[in-house]
Amino acid sequence: MPSCLTKNNSLKGLVYRSTGSWYEVRVGEELWHCRIKGKMRLEKLPTTNPIAVGDYVEFQAEAGDEKHGIINRVYPRSNYVLRQSTRQRNHLHLIAANIDQALLVVTLRQPNIKLGFIDRFLLTTAAYDIPTTIVFNKADLYNDDDLAELADIYAIYKKIGYGAILVSAQSGKNLDRFTDLLKDKISLVSGHSGVGKSSLMNAIDARLDLPTSEVSDYSEKGVHTTTFAEMFDLQFGGQLIDTPGIKELGFIHLTPQDVSHNFKEIFQASANCKYKDCRHIGEPQETCAVKTAVAKGDIAMSRYQNYIAIYQDIDEQNQWEQKKGW
Repeated sequence: MPSCLTKNNSLKGLVYRSTGSWYEVRVGEELWHCRIKGKMRLEKLPTTNPIAVGDYVEFQAEAGDEKHGIINRVYPRSNYVLRQSTRQRNHLHLIAANIDQALLVVTLRQPNIKLGFIDRFLLTTAAYDIPTTIVFNKADLYNDDDLAELADIYAIYKKIGYGAILVSAQSGKNLDRFTDLLKDKISLVSGHSGVGKSSLMNAIDARLDLPTSEVSDYSEKGVHTTTFAEMFDLQFGGQLIDTPGIKELGFIHLTPQDVSHNFKEIFQASANCKYKDCRHIGEPQETCAVKTAVAKGDIAMSRYQNYIAIYQDIDEQNQWEQKKGW
């Protein structure tokens, strides 16, 4: 972390909490309540929040107002995670910045797993080379059929280089391994509402005392218990960033080529396609090495189908943006 005082007597700190209009910034052991003066943008992209938890910022203390400040600079980021804004569809929302890794919490049941969501999340982190582990929670609920399904899913993602771990906040299964993953790192913990993120966090560090809720029996969907992104210090070392449950992920900031390059196994197989501009969608199999790999089982059908869906979504979005002149 940068030193706390700059040459012009501004303060430097780390953003621990973002509420949309106010930011809690830690300087040493002190928390400052800061706001933005004027407008800030993330590069050339329209964002609903120009500052994220995990950002290093510079601010001026407000005269006569103890522990309140005005942010005037955001330091360059090593990486960041974005999603499409749910309220302003043509804007992006910063989830977190400057993280060492991302942990995506999912469950087979309550709520049911969605491989499309996993692949969309992995695309957001792969685009910025952020190591990502898939955390399968609620192991105490799984029967033999569930465990067999889980083994198949494990195989898909481990084959392409993603870590995966099975845990249970209720029974304590593999919580020691989960703790080892987090130790001495800045970790983004994300996932759908209802997957048990907060319960999992409380199980490894009771001091956090994060609010939890049950999954609705009627809709099998979770209720948001985290309202704003927030960073927490872990008693065993490191920090985790807890985020509100994500309903969906959009990619107005990516191109179709980003999809091709960041589906790891598809990019690797594409080196053997006959044509360099092969999209691996409408081309005949005899010229497309990716389609051949899918047919042989070397690339999972679920991954390929999700690749097509995301590629086409982004292609349609980009064409719309170009017409709009964005």
